[in-house]
Amino acid sequence: MTASTSVPSVALNDGTSIPQLGFGVFRVDPAETARIVSDALEVGYRHIDTAAMYRNEDGVGRAIAESGIARDELFVTTKFPNNGSSSAADALRHSLDQLGLERVDLYLIHWPRPRLGTALSAWQELIELQREGLATSIGVSNYRIEDLEQIIAETGVTPAVNQIELHVEFQQRELAEYHAAHGIATESWYPLGGGEISSAPALLEVAKAHGVTPAQAILRWQLQTGNIVIPKSNRRERMAENLDVFGFELSDVELRALAAVDRGAAGRRGGDPNEL
Repeated sequence: MTASTSVPSVALNDGTSIPQLGFGVFRVDPAETARIVSDALEVGYRHIDTAAMYRNEDGVGRAIAESGIARDELFVTTKFPNNGSSSAADALRHSLDQLGLERVDLYLIHWPRPRLGTALSAWQELIELQREGLATSIGVSNYRIEDLEQIIAETGVTPAVNQIELHVEFQQRELAEYHAAHGIATESWYPLGGGEISSAPALLEVAKAHGVTPAQAILRWQLQTGNIVIPKSNRRERMAENLDVFGFELSDVELRALAAVDRGAAGRRGGDPNEL
């Protein structure tokens, strides 16, 4: 069995599914993206996550085109900036042109933008794009509970995914519990949380017990928690390491030990949706 076929899928609320472990290209140099994504595809990743704001969709598209992998074997996500610069329809068509694709498997609203007041209108646009067949599934990113409540109440359409910052020091339990109660899949960006997390004593103990790296232990925790994860790396050996997390399982005791690493809001490392 290859690494790509061993990755489990998570069922989404619209009847589709998503590979639980993918490859993200946040902060990947646009000039290096095609090479890096090509390496990821060769290693075995079949789920690629990008965004218009990353300015590297064209590199992702080149890597996909050069890979020779059938389109139906790939899962591609990109995101609408929702920053007032364009409509979702124009943004998605530009993204598709950059990616060289006729549709994306998942289209997300990158930020709710409470200061702009566009959380709902952007969602209404995505619903129409899904109806047009330009996005198989639609979802959001960095949406808060109040944003989710608003768009569901106003449209009757529940996002398939909410992609949020989530790692062992910032577990966003209240939001994740809301997702579970409403059939929304939780997807973790920045799933490893940065190098300093790797030195947490509880994490080092779990990693040592299984003979794996701290990063592998974190990813295993993410997977067993039920989250979709999209780690990134510029190094091929690290890509392979991040994909090699299906040969061991954490015990309930170990899962509780890692749950205790949570620092709540103090653990946030990325942007705060309340402020953007």
